[in-house]
Amino acid sequence: MSGNRLRGLAALAVAGWMVLPILPLVVWSLAHGWRFPDLLPQDLSAQAWRIALSPVTGVLHSFALTTLIACLTTALALLIGLPAGRALGLYRFRGRGLVVLLLAAPAILPAIALVFGLHGALLRLGLAGTVTGVILAHLVPVLPYVTLVLAAVFARFDPALEDQARSLGATALQSLTRVTLPAIWPGLLTAALFAFLVSWSQYLLTLAAGGGRVQTLPLLLFSSASAGRNDVTAAIALLYILP
Repeated sequence: MSGNRLRGLAALAVAGWMVLPILPLVVWSLAHGWRFPDLLPQDLSAQAWRIALSPVTGVLHSFALTTLIACLTTALALLIGLPAGRALGLYRFRGRGLVVLLLAAPAILPAIALVFGLHGALLRLGLAGTVTGVILAHLVPVLPYVTLVLAAVFARFDPALEDQARSLGATALQSLTRVTLPAIWPGLLTAALFAFLVSWSQYLLTLAAGGGRVQTLPLLLFSSASAGRNDVTAAIALLYILP
């Protein structure tokens, strides 16, 4: 068997392993009744999807709000992380290791410790229970991913390319948009993807910063699961894993 065929089978096996846990969710979302020891549901119904997609239940609103928060968090993280990643990737300075350690701390520390600290800070700022507060809270675990990914990207970037563009008459903005960004674009997309997914999946931080008033999809999913509606929970879970 050729190496390409082996790699193809391995990729197919990994893809199947990743998709396999989703299949029960699909069945549950269509199951009107599914009780042990039946292998398949007794009745199939689209009622769970009608509930999940109804404007009354607020699932679609939570989906849109979660997307908005994740997009704004990603944009802010890129604005902050781009110059920080450039500095860490291109320059060697005293205390650089400590800076990297402090940046990685939010991703290493227990989430519950971050929750208590952030909640108190947001209360003092008057941002608890607001979308702005939730976005600022999400920046704490998101920024380490963005900054460290971009630092790795800039470590392989040659700043002499910018100097050459400037010597040929390019402005600083032209050098950024026509030289730097195209060169780091794959890494920038990777950092943005990490930022979006980390923000999208936040539960504890959203619950603490939003005070229960900012209903994102993870909060709605846990609430539905606690209510015991497995079919509706499965439908919301499928929406939740779309990204």
